[in-house]
Amino acid sequence: MLADFLYKFTDYFIGFNVFRYITVRAALAAITALFISWWIGPKIIALMKKYQIGEEIRKEGPASHQAKRGTPTMGGLIIIISVLTAVLLWSDLSNMYLLLIVITTLVMGLVGFIDDYLKAILKFKRGLIGRYKLIGQISLGLLVGLVIYFHPNFQGLHSITSVPFFKNLEINFGVFYIFVVVFVITGASNAVNLTDGLDGLATGLAAIAFIALAGVAYVSSNVKMSDYLNIIYLPGTQELAIYCLAVFGAAIGFLWFNAYPAQIFMGDTGSLALGSAMGTAAVLLKKELLLILIAGVFIVEALSVIIQTSYFKYTKKKFGEGHRVFRMAPIHHHFELKGWHEAKVVIRFWIIGILLALLSLSTFKTQ
Repeated sequence: MLADFLYKFTDYFIGFNVFRYITVRAALAAITALFISWWIGPKIIALMKKYQIGEEIRKEGPASHQAKRGTPTMGGLIIIISVLTAVLLWSDLSNMYLLLIVITTLVMGLVGFIDDYLKAILKFKRGLIGRYKLIGQISLGLLVGLVIYFHPNFQGLHSITSVPFFKNLEINFGVFYIFVVVFVITGASNAVNLTDGLDGLATGLAAIAFIALAGVAYVSSNVKMSDYLNIIYLPGTQELAIYCLAVFGAAIGFLWFNAYPAQIFMGDTGSLALGSAMGTAAVLLKKELLLILIAGVFIVEALSVIIQTSYFKYTKKKFGEGHRVFRMAPIHHHFELKGWHEAKVVIRFWIIGILLALLSLSTFKTQ
């Protein structure tokens, strides 16, 4: 890691001592990821255009979205490359927390890439069959759950989660915690994937969520701060803070190209990777319940699809004709069809995301 290399020069110049500080390395990771995404972004966009790797727009979607047909996709590669490069440079690669979340990012990024490849290049209308995606998500969740439950690095913490708003209240799930991990990672992965339907929506919300998670990771790794805030002390999660800020930087950099009107979409390559990483971060930080606040907009988006689908099936079975709760799901399309401009929907959802992130961090002092 570059930080270790630079720290060795402390004997020659005391200024190099800064590279041992988490705050410095985390800030450098964010800046590095930001500039890498700015640098490789135009190159990947040009490559996608050259080989005509563009997004296929659903006919069932809003009519205004049909103009986006052919917009370059697989932009998640920009985020993943930027994050991993920043992490390689500024973090401790032997850290168990970091290894697990990097594996999560790579595995689900690969699953998403296969899906995008099938849709955008091989022109398979549905891409990767849904059950295969689900198998990948569940398998990954099982892997992470088993490691947390059995690895000695998590001794004493392997099956508990903290409860927001309550001081020193924790739930011990025992062996069932493995299935909690599967549910959180799978749910978060799908929630981000469903939210990725408007220019910049999922990207901006992910940036907001990961900066909140970075704050949680940092205070959890500090024995004094965690004791003062009455949260679980988790030595080693400082490297998770570096990862989360790298994602923040990469997402902000990608937003430069993904903001309305988007030059490139992240595709499943990015949405599945970001969602699973978000779920994994919450699991590693023992903040699975707090994720409901941090990722509140993502969760509402996913719930809107579940509600819409369930109610339509129920009414069709009972009355012979399906009825809808929303004009269209996910819910961001509902507001579009009510007359809100796409950019207005995105910005308002970002504002809600910021408020939820701030609320989630404020729970520390109430515990």
